[in-house]
Amino acid sequence: MRFARGLAAALVLCTTAAAGCGLGGGEDEGEVELTVTRDYGGELMHQTSDSIRESDTVMRVLDRNADLTTRYGGGFVQSIDGLAGSTSGGRRSDWFFYVNGIESPTGSAEYDPSDGDRIWWDYRDWTAAMRAPAVVGSWPEPFMSGFQGTHWSTTVECEARSEACRTVEDRLNSARIATMPPTVVERSGDQTFSREITRIDGIRVVVGRWASLATDPLVDVLAEPPSESGVFARFVGTRRPLLEVLNQEGQPAGSIGKGGGLIAALRPGDGPPTWVVTGTDAKGVAAAANLIGDQLRNHYAVATQPGAGPIGVPVP
Repeated sequence: MRFARGLAAALVLCTTAAAGCGLGGGEDEGEVELTVTRDYGGELMHQTSDSIRESDTVMRVLDRNADLTTRYGGGFVQSIDGLAGSTSGGRRSDWFFYVNGIESPTGSAEYDPSDGDRIWWDYRDWTAAMRAPAVVGSWPEPFMSGFQGTHWSTTVECEARSEACRTVEDRLNSARIATMPPTVVERSGDQTFSREITRIDGIRVVVGRWASLATDPLVDVLAEPPSESGVFARFVGTRRPLLEVLNQEGQPAGSIGKGGGLIAALRPGDGPPTWVVTGTDAKGVAAAANLIGDQLRNHYAVATQPGAGPIGVPVP
């Protein structure tokens, strides 16, 4: 009886502890990458690979690799390496985590990672945007491993069979990401890219000028503030659009006219994300397409302008 009571107590502790407790870790089930940053990826704190076992959760992986404190019975992260959630001047900062570029709706103590997952913890001010449902900074995910065990197909949709369209296709294929043959949406005169979206079965990579993409029902949110889109950049106007980049408070930090480009991920529901490769003009779209690759890593979204490299947004 004494052993039974001890076992029961141990099991109770296991359900409330942050990590590491369990009656046998199980066999190795592969490897994950763990990244810890702050300020929307602006400062890298940790980056490592870790083997996972059957009993592992995202929380346990973090606990093995960082100094961790939790709250609410061990279900939520309070601090990593001493950096804790806080409120100052009416602004709130906390820890958020992504798996393969998707903000998880499941708590880290319940999320079971899979082989190849890229786990990203970021400490950020979320006053201007409580959620950023999808990000580009875990490239080449989510194209390779999907999310929560669901693997998605990838479809490239282009305004025209342009240099940018070919670049996007080449970059995806070079990363061994299988894509459906690109769909070219013809544009004539002032006609804009427009289609009725009834069902999305996989990841869309939409490529084209903002003037042509602005009426796409899953892309037009990029004209809204980050509280709506989750992206700290937005397009103003359509005929001669400006790409406005924002700071962490959601305030304008500058605007880009000719040659401005943006690559961002959107996820309005619980399905696969839509990646948008766009710009103020054809030159900007081509520049955005050339960002696809490791330049995206640890950024929520990336902008570009003539004479400059990648610009992580939000900007400092």
